[in-house]
Amino acid sequence: MQTTAPARATPPTRGRTARRWITPLALATLLGSLTAVLTLTFHRDDFHTAPGALSRWYAIAWALFAAAAWTVRRLGARQAAVFVLVGSAAVAATGLLAPPRTSTDAYRYAWDGRVQAAGISPYDHAPEDPALASLRDRWLFPQGSACHGPDRAPVRPAPEHPTPEHPTPERPTPGAVPHADPEPDHPPSAAAEPQCTRLNRPSVHTIYPPAAEGYFLLVHRSAPSGSTLLPLQTGGALLSVATTAVLLVAARRRRDPRLATARAALWAWCPAVPVEAVNNAHVDALGVLLTVAGLVVVPRRRALGGALLGAATAAKLLPAVALPGALSGVLATGTGVFATSTGSPASPARRTRRAAAVVLPATAAVALGYLPYVLLSRSSVLGYLTGYVAEEGYETGSTAADDKNRYALLRLLHPDPEAWALPVIAAVLLVVVVRVLLRGDPQRPWGGALVVTGAAFLLMTPGYPWYALLVVALVALDGRWEWLGLPLAGVAQYVTARAVDDGAWVGTLGYAVAAAAVMAGWALRARRAVSAPRPKRPKRPNPSPRPTPPHPEPPGDAATPGSPPGSPATGPRPRRAQR
Repeated sequence: MQTTAPARATPPTRGRTARRWITPLALATLLGSLTAVLTLTFHRDDFHTAPGALSRWYAIAWALFAAAAWTVRRLGARQAAVFVLVGSAAVAATGLLAPPRTSTDAYRYAWDGRVQAAGISPYDHAPEDPALASLRDRWLFPQGSACHGPDRAPVRPAPEHPTPEHPTPERPTPGAVPHADPEPDHPPSAAAEPQCTRLNRPSVHTIYPPAAEGYFLLVHRSAPSGSTLLPLQTGGALLSVATTAVLLVAARRRRDPRLATARAALWAWCPAVPVEAVNNAHVDALGVLLTVAGLVVVPRRRALGGALLGAATAAKLLPAVALPGALSGVLATGTGVFATSTGSPASPARRTRRAAAVVLPATAAVALGYLPYVLLSRSSVLGYLTGYVAEEGYETGSTAADDKNRYALLRLLHPDPEAWALPVIAAVLLVVVVRVLLRGDPQRPWGGALVVTGAAFLLMTPGYPWYALLVVALVALDGRWEWLGLPLAGVAQYVTARAVDDGAWVGTLGYAVAAAAVMAGWALRARRAVSAPRPKRPKRPNPSPRPTPPHPEPPGDAATPGSPPGSPATGPRPRRAQR
């Protein structure tokens, strides 16, 4: 009998080995190109001189980002996590290469930190107040020829001989102005007569909530002497990379860790992050980190998640719109995470307690954040908040709404939405919130948070792209990439519109395209959900099977005791098996 030898394993060919490196090599090339483009973007000051050119650089960066985010989906979870984290650090580092290019908010952050370090509440004085003249630095309050540059606001000259109150070093008096030691670039005679400042809105009190003010003070205390904005930019880079780390840790607990890890790249490599969170050092990055951490934690630990969401709101008020997402499904009538241990729907009292476990810690976090400033401040801790709302055109009947192109999509329905926009927006958002509370997935609270936040953006069409950092992070958690049109619409309204005469239509077009992308994504997902085969429901075992009733006897043939087998009473005799 002839036998055949077992076939030997075929060694991997060079082609197969090469194909294993194609995706990592392509991804590394895309990330390197993205980093190079962002570096060139930050080295060009085109916001004031050539906003159209800056928009083109942004477009190239976003195209590379989209290609890289698509490519990383082809990698395994571990390899993708390495690329996402290393790429996040490299992309964020590009924002440290130049001073802020498109915003001056960081100068106000630095000033608020300096004021607090001197023992003064930032809510008590406007920056141009002569009472704070001793705290003015030359780099924040330039004079002479330096006042001819862009983003310079005139200020009232300081008195020649200010006589502030001097608190004791051990216990500074709240609201008092201490004497500032002269610095090398800050001689008393030169600092007494500044004529302009880099701070925006120098004639009004600060607008930032207490957690943001605490962050400004922490950065000021930690910064080396003589530093300017680099500590704030470094803080933004650390916050953005920390957000990436939270996304990667959360991805390991998801049902599909490979896909969830790839989604983290939507935050880690998004060009909006190095531009707004790092280069412009916007404090929104702190609010985003706390919001992401809160939404990740809240399905398992509601109190901690609620406290983190409250802290995020105390850092930047915008994360408050994510709170309904943390309550997803709390009003649902079916079973789920809000059901009892037996699987039946929870009672209204039980649902109220579980909702309170999120809302009360969030409220307490906001209140505790404001409490120290309420005790130490002589002015309102709301600062310029109400004035800012009117200035940005969000007040009923405000004339600024037309100038700043607020309610851009509603304006397509009616040319003057200022008088009726806010009630309509409130009604629409209420419907969206109720739907999230009724039908939201409590195990995926970021989904509901994304829907509520995105709806608010589409209805109010803010003009500042750094507000959309929250949307980018929620997209990285949820995966619905079509919502990334919102930060792009913000760039179109804030940057690209400057390159066109009467550029309001640019922002309107940007938000219209973003809304169309959201609707297309929703329709596509709905179609896939309908066409997908429904999983078969497993049969539920019968815990107490009923006993099988005996076979009914024919009438009149009841067996009698002692009847032989095969008798009419017992039925026919069984046949023998044939051999």
